[in-house]
Amino acid sequence: MSRLTGVRAIMKDITETLRSGAGREFINLSAGNPLILPEVEQLWRDCTADLLASDEYGAVVCRYGASQGYQPLIDAVVNDFNQRYGLKLTARNVLITPGSQSLYFYAANAFGGYTADGILKKIVLPLSPDYTGYGGVALTQEALFAYKPSLEVDAAAHRFKYRPDFKQLEIAEDTGCVLFSRPCNPTGNVLTDDEVQKIATMAATHDVPVLVDSAYAPPFPALNFTPMTPLFGENILHCMSLSKAGLPGERIGIAIGDEQLIHVLECFQTNMCIHSPRYGQAIAARAINSGALADISAHIIRPFYQSKSQIVEATLDQAMPDVPWFLHRGEGAIFSWLWLQDLPITDWEFYQELKQVGVIVVPGSSFFPGLREDWAHTRQCLRISLTGSDQELETAMKQLAAVVKQVYQRSAAVTASSGSKLQQSVVAT
Repeated sequence: MSRLTGVRAIMKDITETLRSGAGREFINLSAGNPLILPEVEQLWRDCTADLLASDEYGAVVCRYGASQGYQPLIDAVVNDFNQRYGLKLTARNVLITPGSQSLYFYAANAFGGYTADGILKKIVLPLSPDYTGYGGVALTQEALFAYKPSLEVDAAAHRFKYRPDFKQLEIAEDTGCVLFSRPCNPTGNVLTDDEVQKIATMAATHDVPVLVDSAYAPPFPALNFTPMTPLFGENILHCMSLSKAGLPGERIGIAIGDEQLIHVLECFQTNMCIHSPRYGQAIAARAINSGALADISAHIIRPFYQSKSQIVEATLDQAMPDVPWFLHRGEGAIFSWLWLQDLPITDWEFYQELKQVGVIVVPGSSFFPGLREDWAHTRQCLRISLTGSDQELETAMKQLAAVVKQVYQRSAAVTASSGSKLQQSVVAT
């Protein structure tokens, strides 16, 4: 089963499980859909009301616009980032896209794949696991190439962290572009400033663009639980999304970077879809200009999900049995990432057993796109969404811990039984 087929199979199974539950209640911790927070919804209602009352409504909704994006939104981004980060951006450094996923599709196929001379330009993921959606961005599947990380493990605390393995990582002349998320979906990992800068420097040697997927980064939605600063540079494309800031339905992506790189992606977008939806852009411009979006991100969205992360951590610390389990350090995003070392069954099989007690998570094996080697670790992890209620998260983690205990005990019993039979066979011989 291919990786893409596996992802589709998981999502189809989750949908069918929920649809055919025959009245059974599930705690569904599989979703990447953000929760609707009242303060965030009200912000977008207010911005919509302002747009409806303005003279520009007709021009926004009833007219085509420029491929680069709605000019007031571009200006809002330029002004905000110049003031916030001391940059010298101009309008030519910004591109608005229909969601950030489309941006990675543009980049993967503009910079990666086969050249006219038949040379394969790789799309490098420097730290695996990473966002499963990267597996579908390249029309040339063999162009995607991910690197196995190093693991920093705190056994006593049951925590771990992935780090780029710079001894293995190669960015060379045959690299078309580099892509990674920060904070990371699915793990919550945040690469350090030094790690990002080192990757960017390696790539700059070969004029390779580095796309930093900042869908969870500051200043909005600011879903970083550890201090971090967005980094900018000649070959860095800072790629944002407003989905986790309450606008997933409007598909607003924002790319900030070198004018020449932005121009290449804008040309791709012109042929692909003309431009991003303008209604969402118009209300986003109002939310950014007022300062309300950054404020709500820092004071409402971030603490809400950070609290959810802490509930998962505290419950697992209290409920998990004495087996080798490790939770990735919760540094951001809206997910927790659990590694069950030496898991006696596959992540898919564990997911099936967890469903039997009414809990749905996502098997981790779908989050290793582009990784070529067979690594047992890829079948030992689970992604847990932080989108349940506090009570649901606590209940689900206790149920998960109980299933973990059963699975490891069952495996130990089978091993003990097999050993006893072997000993009897030796004695009889």
